[in-house]
Amino acid sequence: MRVGDSNVASAAVMRPSRRSQCEVSELDDMNTCMSGRVWCVRDICGIVCVVFTYGLVLYAEFVVLFVMLIPGPYPIYGWINGIIFNIFVFLALASHAKAMFTDPGAVPRGNATQETIEKMGLKAGEVVFKCPKCCSIKPERAHHCSVCQRCIKKMDHHCPWVNNCVGESNQKFFVLFTIYICAISIHAIIMVIYHFVTCVDKDWKGCSGFSPPATAIFLIFLVLEGLLFSLFTAIMFGTQLQAICSDETGIEQLKKEQPTWQRNSYWRSLKEVFGHPVSILWFSPFHQPNHTGKHQPYQYAV
Repeated sequence: MRVGDSNVASAAVMRPSRRSQCEVSELDDMNTCMSGRVWCVRDICGIVCVVFTYGLVLYAEFVVLFVMLIPGPYPIYGWINGIIFNIFVFLALASHAKAMFTDPGAVPRGNATQETIEKMGLKAGEVVFKCPKCCSIKPERAHHCSVCQRCIKKMDHHCPWVNNCVGESNQKFFVLFTIYICAISIHAIIMVIYHFVTCVDKDWKGCSGFSPPATAIFLIFLVLEGLLFSLFTAIMFGTQLQAICSDETGIEQLKKEQPTWQRNSYWRSLKEVFGHPVSILWFSPFHQPNHTGKHQPYQYAV
């Protein structure tokens, strides 16, 4: 991922132009689907990662249900764990879909026009920052994503696993995705260990519809998958939580940018991402939070 530098455009010296030499009409629908009603990034690498992610979840579903729980010797144990596991799977996939199809906070493309700047009512000597790649007036803390081809407000990073940027409007859903994937990974590992011990104790009789060697292979691959993704998502959750509480995005930390904004407390930052007031809706991928931040709409310099 590359982050574009900003150009500085002065309201007093910009040359008059209807579009300020920003010809972007052919790119306006680049990140939308269904006639512009849904945000989606058309990146082949991201699409491959999304398909791979869904394939891994389907494999975990197959092993948990059809190798361990359904043919297992304890029906009540199977029903309880099957319901819990599938609730977490549903929440993980819903969070993933919301993170992928939610506009992360894209700045309108090509709004760095003479007319727009004149409407801002800048004083003499004040300037605005313009992105030279998407011809947009850059709000404070926005960065350009070379994959999305847009400037994203409070952009943290571009994640191929959700085929989208993680920014101001979808960071909650990305964090929930990491939580629920970590939960189903740990749950799957615990069930594999219990199932393996039970099968060995029963000499592999009546504990699976597959042969013992096939069952062992399925379980080993599921454990490896669970270990890998529980560790990966736990680290991602930790980095996201640290970035939220410190009120500093991943890109800002990477570039060591000096803050020009007033940092929020960790509690206010959490409410900015997950919503206000604090409620069970923090953990719902179907609740869009109301952002409580008071960021300046544009970045000025004198």
